[in-house]
Amino acid sequence: MSDRWFLSTQPVTGLVGFGAFGRLIAAHLRAHCRIRVYDPALPRGTDIPMAGVEAGSLAQAASCPIVILAVPVTALEETVRAIRPYLVRHALVVDVGSVKVVPARIMCQELPDHVRIVATHPLFGPQSARDGIAGHRIAVCPLRGTRAGRLVAFLRRTLGLRVILTTPDAHDRDAATAQGLTHLLARVLVGMEPLPARITTRSFEHLRAAAGMVRHDAPEVYHAIAHLNPYSSAVRDRFFAIARQVEDECAAAGPAP
Repeated sequence: MSDRWFLSTQPVTGLVGFGAFGRLIAAHLRAHCRIRVYDPALPRGTDIPMAGVEAGSLAQAASCPIVILAVPVTALEETVRAIRPYLVRHALVVDVGSVKVVPARIMCQELPDHVRIVATHPLFGPQSARDGIAGHRIAVCPLRGTRAGRLVAFLRRTLGLRVILTTPDAHDRDAATAQGLTHLLARVLVGMEPLPARITTRSFEHLRAAAGMVRHDAPEVYHAIAHLNPYSSAVRDRFFAIARQVEDECAAAGPAP
């Protein structure tokens, strides 16, 4: 069976949220299905300059057999409650938030029993995926009504993504360090600008590139990573404790001769 079957048998995929990441989703899925977009900032009937992508009402987007929620985690509960009356039986609802414990709890509690739920976290963004998404990673957490086998096959074979099957708790434990430290260091480096551009090292270039990948993330993304991941505060506390230890060691070494 073709990997395209997963979306090709679904006449329309609903996309709720058309910010930077929603547009990235649409750009890569429109070759495989029609997409109906709803965003409160997008007037109905707006002509979206992407073939196969059309603006619609919330009801039109939420009544599709697959509904992707590309909204900030802080807006997820309100969004889930808004789409609930329009969801069809056996619809697949997918989120793309940067944290997973909180969205998983919201979706399982607020969505009707007759829908399937998969929590995901694409481990890339518009900056890191500007040359394409193939080879990038995506975390997938099946939550209700499906083992996500066909979705995983589509993500792997058709989109070329590296799929990591995990749980919301395991995801947030690792992401608290992987994402939390990246954004923390990026904020420090940005605060120290201007940075040297001529006399640098390869390792410094990597640090600066890493900061550049996340420096333009929406404030909602940083808020979710820093404050809505239940493990972030412990990672942050440990980071600053070690930083203070390093500072003390430097002070004890005395001034340079």
